[in-house]
Amino acid sequence: MAATSSFSPSLSLNAKPNKPSNPLRFPRSPLLKPSSSSFSPRPASLSSSSPSLQHRVSSSRNANHPLALDNNDDYDEKPREECGVMGIYGDSEASRLCYLALHALQHRGQEGAGIVTVSKDKVLQTITGVGLVSEVFNESKLDQLPGDIAIGHVRYSTAGSSMLKNVQPFVAGYRFGSVGVAHNGNLVNYTKLRAELEENGSIFNTSSDTEVVLHLIAISKARPFFMRIVDACEKLQGAYSMVFVTEDKLVAVRDPHGFRPLVMGRRSNGAVVFASETCALDLIEATYEREVHPGEVLVVDKDGVKSQCLMPHPEPKQCIFEHIYFSLPNSIVFGRSVYESRHVFGEILATESPVDCDVVIAVPDSGVVAALGYAAKSGVAFQQGLIRSHYVGRTFIEPSQKIRDFGVKLKLSPVRGVLEGKRVVVVDDSIVRGTTSSKIVRLLREAGAKEVHMRIASPPIVASCYYGVDTPSSEELISNRMSVDEVRDYIGSDSLAFLSFETLKKHLGEDSKTFCYACFTGNYPVKPTEDKVKRGGGDFIDDGLVGGINNIEGGWVR
Repeated sequence: MAATSSFSPSLSLNAKPNKPSNPLRFPRSPLLKPSSSSFSPRPASLSSSSPSLQHRVSSSRNANHPLALDNNDDYDEKPREECGVMGIYGDSEASRLCYLALHALQHRGQEGAGIVTVSKDKVLQTITGVGLVSEVFNESKLDQLPGDIAIGHVRYSTAGSSMLKNVQPFVAGYRFGSVGVAHNGNLVNYTKLRAELEENGSIFNTSSDTEVVLHLIAISKARPFFMRIVDACEKLQGAYSMVFVTEDKLVAVRDPHGFRPLVMGRRSNGAVVFASETCALDLIEATYEREVHPGEVLVVDKDGVKSQCLMPHPEPKQCIFEHIYFSLPNSIVFGRSVYESRHVFGEILATESPVDCDVVIAVPDSGVVAALGYAAKSGVAFQQGLIRSHYVGRTFIEPSQKIRDFGVKLKLSPVRGVLEGKRVVVVDDSIVRGTTSSKIVRLLREAGAKEVHMRIASPPIVASCYYGVDTPSSEELISNRMSVDEVRDYIGSDSLAFLSFETLKKHLGEDSKTFCYACFTGNYPVKPTEDKVKRGGGDFIDDGLVGGINNIEGGWVR
């Protein structure tokens, strides 16, 4: 798909693309050239771009369950990470390194990408576009983004004509300078804050909650600049891991609960790097140093790195789904190896929910490590019973003769030689609506599986997330409406077991109190004030297959 992009070397109230008159070039040899400005308030303008939690195993199935053979509807929707952020200070190839880091974070958002850099004459220049990182950027576009400071963003969102202007980073100009921001998370008091700002004359260009942050910074009377961020963040409620860029500073901030991850690293030339996950640091050869602490503001300028306390903060409530689904297995998130966490989750399932079987398979890709853990603990071989296609585009041409479970079959292909005549354990990370799980079970049976036993490496999801995860409403969540037995009947498996919530907390040990489990319990650390989860403002939950029909721009072509 060709990417739609915009370039903005200057600030504008309009969301239309701006084209540079003279593209700038910069040397490719790594130079450490750090370069202080003050700001005063004036409205900013954007340049745009609970059921029981007890552990239970359900056995046997009802093949005649009225919901077991649903029609080929939209793919089920799993928790999907909407955003990944990146910032770098002190490297002459900042835009190229940012581009590579965003590529490493592509799993956190596939619908849009953008980069902002600071040119030699202290002008914030940005290119944003709709599509994958490799579709938005090429050599000539990166040549238009010189400088040794950069921030970047990848985004998941719902499709639509307004998507481009919502692609971050955002850049705002006001009385004494400019500021760019990239945000991962979701503000639960966004509607209230926006209404108050509009009442006082602020004009909004986008439907993103991130724009509220820029307006709050612009009207703040605090000095110096990082205190404006502190002042703005004191008004925010919810989840935010953000990176800001000004004419001479890079700033990273994380909300007081630390819902979403943000790490800090350093390259061998001294360049300071921030990213949503350590996998981004690995690709650009930056050494992981530490997390940005909940409630912390880190300011990077020519004088080095300064740490400031954002505000008094309560006990951290870090998103447990980063370890279950969102993050790459090779990342370190919240100080823990994601791979090791998922492997242990699989081991727990094998210990607490054993079943006689001939082979263990995974729903790729997010269920693979947990399946390896299950297989290792149970002593049953792990094999690739499902092969995932990574080459499915955003639109599909379906034959006039309707194909059952068409969407799932486009993504997953069963291996008959692994499955035929076998008792199969299939491990997945979660069940949300349940429709994809039922299609996968049918797929395995059609490939000759004698028995299908589903094992889920997370507790049942019973509540929507308001902290940057785009989930269905609670009424749509199958585990909120059905018991484990009923879910088993619905998906048509011979048995079904979820990871025990109590065992999960036991595994986390002393750290268990520092995680958010709202999706499993309905107990929210920050009470939502909005009526509905904001779609496209956070990570998105689907059942392992990227996007439902309503989330694909252009939909189905017939």
